[in-house]
Amino acid sequence: MEIDIKIPFGKKVREIRLKRQLTQLDLATKLKTEPSQVGRIERAEISTSVSYAGKIANALEVPVKDLFDFD
Repeated sequence: MEIDIKIPFGKKVREIRLKRQLTQLDLATKLKTEPSQVGRIERAEISTSVSYAGKIANALEVPVKDLFDFD
């Protein structure tokens, strides 16, 4: 069975962002992108590269592996 990794990845980004009490605008500012881009990632509307996942992890101040720690 193939898993669409965009869905759990987006949920994890949102979960960590909220735990850090960041808005989508806050995270987008750290990433130098638009808040709508963060929203599309969280809603699994778009895929991100591994290198961009690293940037997201840095912006959230977590190890990149935490973004892939799906339940």
